[in-house]
Amino acid sequence: MSKFNFTAIRARQADGHDVFSFAATPREVMAFSEIERVGRKDDGQIKGFQRHQIASHIKEIRDYFTRDDALLPNAVIVAFIDGIKSVDRGNGLVDIEIDATKAKPGFVVDGQQRLSALAGLEKPGFQVFVSVLVCKDYNELRQQFVLINNTRPLPKTLIYELLPNVEGLPERFTQRKFSARIVDLLNFTRGSSLHGEIRQHTNPTGVVSDTAMQRLIMNSASDGAIRDLVQYEDRDARAFQLVSEFFHAVATVYGPAWTGMTPRFSRLRHGAGIVAMGFVMDHLYSVEGAIQRHQFEEGLRLLAPYTAWTSGQWPLEAWDTRPWNGIQNTPSDIDLLTRYLVSSLKKALRKPRRVANG
Repeated sequence: MSKFNFTAIRARQADGHDVFSFAATPREVMAFSEIERVGRKDDGQIKGFQRHQIASHIKEIRDYFTRDDALLPNAVIVAFIDGIKSVDRGNGLVDIEIDATKAKPGFVVDGQQRLSALAGLEKPGFQVFVSVLVCKDYNELRQQFVLINNTRPLPKTLIYELLPNVEGLPERFTQRKFSARIVDLLNFTRGSSLHGEIRQHTNPTGVVSDTAMQRLIMNSASDGAIRDLVQYEDRDARAFQLVSEFFHAVATVYGPAWTGMTPRFSRLRHGAGIVAMGFVMDHLYSVEGAIQRHQFEEGLRLLAPYTAWTSGQWPLEAWDTRPWNGIQNTPSDIDLLTRYLVSSLKKALRKPRRVANG
């Protein structure tokens, strides 16, 4: 079949939006809708939005649905941009026609694991409820995906990775969206000091936490170096350049603690270290005017004797000395490490510096 007809119930909700509900077999749903997996194009741009299948979860669902008494009251949510027509029959009833002649017009927004489990079962006549959203464009479709799944147990990393490509979201997403956009640039721009280094849903081999990098950017945008850059139209490029130059300097000065290391073996690559070093970046920008790697390198070299990224101890307070790996990714430990690094940097900057002859 390439055309599907259903009798649906229309729900009155937001003006200008159609929301329908009807029953269909999993085979029918899969015939007119796609599960568009999140990924990256060759140029680094994100595509799709659904997380990858979780085999163990699908198996559990499938095992349950082999039972004769299995029930699924939860609806699968499918969004359409086009390929769907409706005729009002009155009293809330609607005749729906879905045209999948040229391509599958629907996109599964919620329920992909359930649908994948059911699609592999031979259970003739078994139907699921389908809730349909009709969106005006692909951005609105993505927007609905983020809003619907933000309250569900979907990986936050996937939600955050999608944010740069979604318009019209609530204000609470604004800071996170900006930081996620800069993280994308850092991770997928050739020549970036963090190219391929940040662990994201579409880059699972990265080792630096994307949420830690986002926190660094949000902190700096709130009360640091990046706050000075957001006034410019090319704020994204400026913020990207600043952070990239800083971590070029970090790699140069702290090479053995940075290059090829994982958070388990270096606190510099750990979430706590990343966030705390963001404040070091901000301080060198504020006090030394550092914006380029060689300018950051001078301050980072002065700080180096006070650090214990892979061995030794952190004298965080007079009463609190920790082994190098005793710092955890908690707000209190991040605050302690930040205060220690910044105060140590201030002390190092106050000392007389050797002036080169010439």
